[in-house]
Amino acid sequence: MQDESGKAALGSPAVASATTAQNSLHLNGHNINQNGHNTTATPQPEFGSGAPSPTPSPVPVIPREQWGGKYEFLLSCIGYCVGLGNVWRFPYLCYRNGGGVFLIPYFIMLFVTGVPLFLMELSLGQYGAAGPITVWKCCPLLKGIGIGMLCVSCLVCLYYNVIIAWTFYYLASSLQSPLPWSCEAIANVGLCGNITTNSSAGRGLSPTEKFWNERVLGVVNSEGLHDPGPVRWPLALCLLAAWIIIFLCMLKGIRSSGKVVYVTATFPYFVLIVLIIRGATLEGSLQGIAFYLTPDWSRLANAQVWNDAASQVFYSLGIGVGGLLSMASYNKFDNNVIRDTLIITGGNCCTSFFAGFAIFSILGHMAWKKGVPVGEVADTGPGLAFVAYPEALALLPGSVFWSIMFFLMLFMMGIDTLFGNMEGITTAVLDEFPHLRTNTLHKSLFLGTLCFCFYLMGLLLVTDGGIYWFTLIDSFSTSFGLIIITLFMCMGISFFYGVNQFCQDIIDMIRHCPPWCTKVLYYFKACWVFCTPFLLLLILIYIFMEMYNTSLHYGPYVYPRWGKALGVCIGATCCMQIPIWAIVALCKETGTLKDRFQKSIRPLNSWRVNLNSSIRVEQQMGPERVEAPFTVTLTDMDFTAMRWDAGTEA
Repeated sequence: MQDESGKAALGSPAVASATTAQNSLHLNGHNINQNGHNTTATPQPEFGSGAPSPTPSPVPVIPREQWGGKYEFLLSCIGYCVGLGNVWRFPYLCYRNGGGVFLIPYFIMLFVTGVPLFLMELSLGQYGAAGPITVWKCCPLLKGIGIGMLCVSCLVCLYYNVIIAWTFYYLASSLQSPLPWSCEAIANVGLCGNITTNSSAGRGLSPTEKFWNERVLGVVNSEGLHDPGPVRWPLALCLLAAWIIIFLCMLKGIRSSGKVVYVTATFPYFVLIVLIIRGATLEGSLQGIAFYLTPDWSRLANAQVWNDAASQVFYSLGIGVGGLLSMASYNKFDNNVIRDTLIITGGNCCTSFFAGFAIFSILGHMAWKKGVPVGEVADTGPGLAFVAYPEALALLPGSVFWSIMFFLMLFMMGIDTLFGNMEGITTAVLDEFPHLRTNTLHKSLFLGTLCFCFYLMGLLLVTDGGIYWFTLIDSFSTSFGLIIITLFMCMGISFFYGVNQFCQDIIDMIRHCPPWCTKVLYYFKACWVFCTPFLLLLILIYIFMEMYNTSLHYGPYVYPRWGKALGVCIGATCCMQIPIWAIVALCKETGTLKDRFQKSIRPLNSWRVNLNSSIRVEQQMGPERVEAPFTVTLTDMDFTAMRWDAGTEA
């Protein structure tokens, strides 16, 4: 196999024959290999009459960081997956899509698309030891997939840190007693006294809803998407603090972030368990749990439900964003990716499911207090976590302490997820410009510039009308564009790179592959070739046929047509990178269109040439083996004194 430069790919017969020719003995006209086989008798001069051919200088290999241990990688991936989406997005989607019926499409999408694609990303990153762009040396035609992942990751980082800024604001507000959103606060005495009266005439307004909409968002001062209003500087300062923390934690790469996750990935579970226990003791909690688990079967015919399920699987697991691929690229070559996939996806799924109990037990209590159905007790969107949870915290003994703990938990969850997204961006750039890895100053300047640019762009989302822009980006950045990216990734690896070759790569990495791993690979192979592409394609058809016929809204505000078109353009920008860079790859090749296509789907020479594979090759070779060309000249006495067995290996 050769690329455009004419060099044979690593592992091809051309390289094998070249290495054999270099490591052979020239014995009086006989070409004898090191293993003792007598090959073709080619006349060779006894003495080299010309100058020795210059030995090509080796290409310098820049050392690549690796995780300090397997637990750092596992905790980093669990922290990356178990984020704010498990707390506010998954329960909110259940709440919006008819309760427990949402669990059916969620689990279908998880087992047929989520877990197989999760394993594909981890395996691709670990085997190639490269980020989301450079890893497509395995198939240059699909380099646009990596660029699209980078675009999605940038959009997620842009609005995700705004949620962390909200948690900072609530965390600072929690340092006072009574809590400003509780009924004990002087400003809320009249409001809490009128809840029952307001409920008889219409929907009651709780102190937490007033605090969220008026003091935090300021959305009451904006008319819609066209009226963002001024920047809310308290939120802007919180956003700046969030980006400074991200910068400091990622300054040393995985060496620093890998240690932070020991706390940030485990502490949220402690707080979540306490909230579940407390919620179960509240009056009316069973009503909320029943709403959570009771399915409304008619909702299954709605394409939006299936789209939300696919979006939540990709959003929660981080598929198609590049973070998983980047974190796996720092693994040891022989790490068991199948085991890690099952552990991480299982832990993420269980966390989402049990977080729903904490959310809906509180919603049931709120509905009981207001005397309304569960489906009417909270706003949609991220406000669910900033309305329902604060009200639950106000009911706990020592509410100030638990409020601090809860919002500290939200902060840790958000930081972990943002680590993965930022790692996807930085790894992609550092792999394309490897000299930045060796220069600490330049690497720090790049990271600081990236964080500052994200901060400046994020100021739009902390204006009075910022929540409208937040909802727009959140709705379309992880929607059809992300599904198209993962669809092409799945089909590209399965049909261009070769699903059999990819499965063999996984077995080569695991080395001592247990029997159960081999059997599980049959299931994943069937998903990669048939089930996953088919289901993703079906979801896309539903999206384009029905989804955009429904209106996008935040609360009572309905988005205008131009706002919806802008959201579609945001999603299209990400997936359009695939055909653009495919055309670029075809233009770089020569020959007919068919020849260009065949050349562009071949792995480059540098594929599989990384630090991990180099170490593996060195371990397999004997210590005495010489890699440079050499010639040994023997006399006739030396030749006749030796006994050669042409058919036996030495």
